[in-house]
Amino acid sequence: MPVIQLSTLISAPRERVFDLARSIDAHQDSTEGTSERAIAGVTRGLIGQNDEVTWEARHLGLRQRLTVRVTEFNRPQHFQDIMVAGAFKGMKHDHLFLEHAIGTQMNDRFEFPSPMGILGKIVDQLFLRAYMERFLIQRNSILKKLAESKEWSRYLVNV
Repeated sequence: MPVIQLSTLISAPRERVFDLARSIDAHQDSTEGTSERAIAGVTRGLIGQNDEVTWEARHLGLRQRLTVRVTEFNRPQHFQDIMVAGAFKGMKHDHLFLEHAIGTQMNDRFEFPSPMGILGKIVDQLFLRAYMERFLIQRNSILKKLAESKEWSRYLVNV
């Protein structure tokens, strides 16, 4: 099963970074290359414990839907979302936020076993893991930019 682990240092308070990472609106803006949008469940604002959102996006040339549920939530340290419906055999994404000398260390652990048995494992190794890692790095880069500028306030007006 592919596992992607990323760490991003962000010069911003941990609470701000945590809330930006769970903002539906910031997520949509940070994934513009895939036209990702929330179409069901929580479609605006901040997602929290037991909330679900269904995303629709274009990945690898195909329009896809993915529904996730927040199964663990401990603001501002950690939240986890898991796939309840979608193209993967499963998916679990842990978001961990640690205090750091410059602000926040945001860690991602993304697990996604592919369907299709051995064929899925080959696809993972050939390109899917690298594609998903690039996608997450790009998203984290945009979240970092938002958190370190005044733009974060567009997404967290009442926080």
